[in-house]
Amino acid sequence: MQADEKHLKCEIPPTCEGMRMDRALAALFPGYSRSAIQKWLKQGLIVVDDEIPSQRDRVQGGERVEVVVPEIQSVVWRPEPVALTLVHEDEHLIVVNKPAGLVVHPGAGNPRNTLVNGLLHHDSSLSVLPRAGIVHRLDKDTTGLMVVARTEAARLALIDQLAKRSLGRTYLAVVQGVPVSGGTIDEPVGRDRHDRRRMAVVSGGKPAVTHFRVERRYRVHTLLRCKLESGRTHQIRVHMRHIGFPLVGDPVYGGRSRFPPDAMDDLRDVLRRFNRQALHAWKLRLIHPGTGTTMAWEAPLPFDMMALCEVLATDSERTRGD
Repeated sequence: MQADEKHLKCEIPPTCEGMRMDRALAALFPGYSRSAIQKWLKQGLIVVDDEIPSQRDRVQGGERVEVVVPEIQSVVWRPEPVALTLVHEDEHLIVVNKPAGLVVHPGAGNPRNTLVNGLLHHDSSLSVLPRAGIVHRLDKDTTGLMVVARTEAARLALIDQLAKRSLGRTYLAVVQGVPVSGGTIDEPVGRDRHDRRRMAVVSGGKPAVTHFRVERRYRVHTLLRCKLESGRTHQIRVHMRHIGFPLVGDPVYGGRSRFPPDAMDDLRDVLRRFNRQALHAWKLRLIHPGTGTTMAWEAPLPFDMMALCEVLATDSERTRGD
């Protein structure tokens, strides 16, 4: 494969036979997202055997591919002294424990004081990497562990681990309702057809798999351990709502708060005040891109989720003693 800043060339290997064109090209050019590949296909910027293909065309192997990469207007993300909790740091990667309320990337509604701004203040060399080295994200009000690459080789290695599901992410979530047991949710996730600002389980969505198990049952709530095979937007929040157990405090998918019968005032107050999804990225496991060894980290529950679990446990123990 040959590449320069504006022109990419390759030959599709026989191992890609039968794949959709956009999927095959995304695999062959891992430095570019599949959505970018699809956009370039629609714009006619990709030529395969001297013809402009459709993204749904199937490849046979052996085709010659040429891609004209459009110039992208650079976005300047400024370093800012944002408080960060670093769990691990070496020459290849950084592991961060993200607090609630911290947006990951600057955007139209949040141009400053994001995780990216803080990372650039901590290490200015991250400015040369796409998305400042971030390879996966957490919602603004989800807490917990994220890994950030410090080199392009580490970034590509971590993206490959995400694709191969060898980068393990385990979450803790407090949900409304009491599942009988754990299980697996294998349902595609995509944009809600009735509200484009929300995600939903939809036919034709992206494949999404969430495994969950019960950590502790309360009277009408449950602490769950959730493990992702995929990383779709709002995946755990959407999947748990889909099976009837929305996350406590979720402003988008949570619905009305549920209270146990004869709940004490302190429990009602905590549940009413909990105004974010009760979701925490608890454990992170990966193969270190520099050493090849398996590494793992764990972040304790943040104070608000710990307080929520404690008052739910006190309520359960009180009623058992009555």
